[in-house]
Amino acid sequence: MTTYVMLANWTEQGILKAKDSPRRLDAAKKALKDMSGEFKSFYLTMGDYDMVAIFEAPEDAVAARFSLQLGMLGNVRTRTLKAFPEAAYREIINSLS
Repeated sequence: MTTYVMLANWTEQGILKAKDSPRRLDAAKKALKDMSGEFKSFYLTMGDYDMVAIFEAPEDAVAARFSLQLGMLGNVRTRTLKAFPEAAYREIINSLS
């Protein structure tokens, strides 16, 4: 499984219904699980982003579909980063000529 870092900000719609956010998070976790992915961690954050999630998906297309489906609901705007674990990082660096 590939790891992804999702940075999210509430939209105007999402912040107006912030009290519903835990229910929406549960629905997002279920949607990702139904796509054979899994949330590893979730954080409410202060600063440039309102929330950060770490999740795994079996392939990039699943991560893209998940991000798009979240965006279509209108409560958050996301940026998703593909993350390389330390072992892959070391392998990539060691392959440099």
